[in-house]
Amino acid sequence: MSKRAKRTSSVPLTAMAGSGFLKFRVDYENNKDLPVGEGVHSDIVSAGGHLWRIECYPNGIGTLAGGELSLFFKHMSKSGTGRVEGIFEAFLMDRDGVPSTTAVGRTDVFKLAGNASGKCDNRGWIWFVNRTDLEENYVKDGHITFVCAILVISDSPIPVPSSDIGIHLGSLLDRVEGTDVSFTIDGETFLAHRALLAARSPVFRAELFGSMAEAKMPSITLHDITPAAFRVMLQFVYTDALPGEDELGDSPVEMFQDLLAVADRYALDRLKLMCAQKLWDNLSVDTVATTLAFAETYNCQELKDICFDFFALEKNFKEAAFTDGFALLLQKYPCICAELKEKVKT
Repeated sequence: MSKRAKRTSSVPLTAMAGSGFLKFRVDYENNKDLPVGEGVHSDIVSAGGHLWRIECYPNGIGTLAGGELSLFFKHMSKSGTGRVEGIFEAFLMDRDGVPSTTAVGRTDVFKLAGNASGKCDNRGWIWFVNRTDLEENYVKDGHITFVCAILVISDSPIPVPSSDIGIHLGSLLDRVEGTDVSFTIDGETFLAHRALLAARSPVFRAELFGSMAEAKMPSITLHDITPAAFRVMLQFVYTDALPGEDELGDSPVEMFQDLLAVADRYALDRLKLMCAQKLWDNLSVDTVATTLAFAETYNCQELKDICFDFFALEKNFKEAAFTDGFALLLQKYPCICAELKEKVKT
């Protein structure tokens, strides 16, 4: 923009029903012949913890406007180097004081960066309303009135890095220092920290600090669990995250089944539901019966319910009923099969 908008005393800005809602009344009659790139602007006001003003260019902000009215919100806060995210919305009031349904603008979510050097950011519409429509429907007593909204979604005047506690705690898994318990599974040993395990799992807390024999054992041998599943479970305990599926071996579905079992064993409810979601993502007529069996065995009602919903589709049921997994389901869980048949009937 080659020329800065000028402020006139006839452009008051009035706070409405919230700090983000602003009324902007422009003396159109006295400003309609301003050159392209020149406009009028409001006073600076505070909304969402930031300073703003609204700028109106009756003949456009530049050549792209084609002589039609442009409207912009300008971020005036100069201190700090953080950013603000939000949405702008504006509409004209017609001559009867009714909000327009056509002379309306709404931005997508914007990101504006504060700049200590004084640079100002703006967002808006180069072509907001054409002159003919404006003068026929919106000019009253020589004035036009905009109602503007500023919705601040997130505000970071001082940039704060994302939490990296998972990275730091996760790095403990690669170190020997500070470990005070070990687990042996099929000849493979895993070193860990009692306090951290106990903080994350009530089962570990009872085993490692309660009256159970494991509380006094420096090394604990585990059965009915694979080393791979225990390794991923430990990673989750230390980082609250799962590795990518490309890191889970050749059979990610089998890994999530094993992890579901481990999560149930150690009362890691978040891990359990994350595994349930992964198993649902991979659900098919070939896997639904086996997945339902896991859901029943390891007390995952959420996964059980969506398996029932999958079976309830007649086409799915007819195909899944001929799989080996369904035959095992009939053999091991007759009660589940009876419940399933009732749901399929309904």
